[in-house]
Amino acid sequence: MKAHDGMYIDGAWRPAAGRDTIPVVNPADEQVIAEVPAGGAEDVDAAVRAARAALPAWAATPPAERAARIAALRDVLVARKDEIAETVTAELGAPLPFSQAVHAGVPVLVAGSYAELAASYAFEEKVGNSTVYAEPVGVVGAITPWNYPLHQIVAKVAPALAAGCTVVLKPAEDTPLTAQLFAEAVHEAGIPAGVFNLVTGLGPVAGQALAEHDGVDLVSFTGSTAVGRQIGATAGAAVKRVALELGGKSANVILPSADLAKAVGVGIANVMGNSGQTCSAWTRMLVHTSQYDEAVALAAEAAAKYGDRIGPLVNAKQHARVRGYIEQGVAEGARLVAGGPEAPREQGYFVSPTVFADVTPEMTIAQEEIFGPVVSLIRYEDEDDALRIANGTVYGLAGAVWAGDDAEAVAFARRMDTGQVDINGGRFNPLAPFGGYKQSGVGRELGSHGLAEYLQTKSLQF
Repeated sequence: MKAHDGMYIDGAWRPAAGRDTIPVVNPADEQVIAEVPAGGAEDVDAAVRAARAALPAWAATPPAERAARIAALRDVLVARKDEIAETVTAELGAPLPFSQAVHAGVPVLVAGSYAELAASYAFEEKVGNSTVYAEPVGVVGAITPWNYPLHQIVAKVAPALAAGCTVVLKPAEDTPLTAQLFAEAVHEAGIPAGVFNLVTGLGPVAGQALAEHDGVDLVSFTGSTAVGRQIGATAGAAVKRVALELGGKSANVILPSADLAKAVGVGIANVMGNSGQTCSAWTRMLVHTSQYDEAVALAAEAAAKYGDRIGPLVNAKQHARVRGYIEQGVAEGARLVAGGPEAPREQGYFVSPTVFADVTPEMTIAQEEIFGPVVSLIRYEDEDDALRIANGTVYGLAGAVWAGDDAEAVAFARRMDTGQVDINGGRFNPLAPFGGYKQSGVGRELGSHGLAEYLQTKSLQF
């Protein structure tokens, strides 16, 4: 797609207030492929004002009509799926087949789920002598990350629109072209002017201005825990609602009764997808001591098969960060059994699929979110030991448990301090709530729980 040199505000592309721009770099070859405006407080203010002006009419629009507009948006995303995949590959670096299946495919499922929910959700109910209404929170400031650029946008915008809210989106500066393409899709779907608005810009400038704006009623942010704390503090000072989907350090717990080869193979695939740039990636593989050596060999073999099949990391900073973590793992005594810190190519932000053995729970690579294709194998003695290790980080976003039968895996999963757990390789469900315990965030996305984040409650007594 051709980059827009303006902001999408009040149903039209308009020039940015300033002249600063952000270069968009293809991480596979380090070439600048486009430039987009670096918006500031003035652009954010114009977008919020447009969203505020459009709110009364959109909030009053019958849910069935809102559902029809979201369904139309889904249909546009389907029609433009090839362009979406190519755009994501160009600015994020994901291999095209992965972009086609996941980056373009999953948002269609999510948008479709909210088209159905908008039409069927109980926005009104009788409770004794009261009528209880679920009403839109108001204007939503959505700040999205680069790792799943379209999915994260749809996971915020679709439920907000279904609830009757209006939105101002500030996407990640690394992947603004996908956001511009989404704005085109919104326009093509016939969503009224001002209901959705887009401001591209830097997080500390445009993102901060959006979080601070007194015309924003709720801030929905996905990103690092450190930035989430800042946004939470800003919103809290203004008594403003927040939804925060933050970091993760997920445990993949393989119980002795599990199919070890399958559990290890799926676990490695989970981390290598999207080059490890997934907050719910199972980067800690917990294996019973009796099976540990076999698991290490299986993991090393599985990782080696990925080689050239994974894409680059998103930018030079992330590339240096991940390689630094790998070097730190070696320095702290972990044993490399696949990959390493050396760049596998002369050009592009590539990191080799990396597997560490002999990792102990207190090591940095077992505690901090690396956000790259790096897996740590950790030995445990019994289930209580495994649970202690699984719960032994500040995060609690996602995880996995493998056992000989689902009931055994469920019993362990119920003891984990984790918002979402896959049981024996459970499939993605767009209707299931996603979000974390502890420092992995506040609130939930997807399904009816995700819709509820954008609603507030009013009761009338008779």
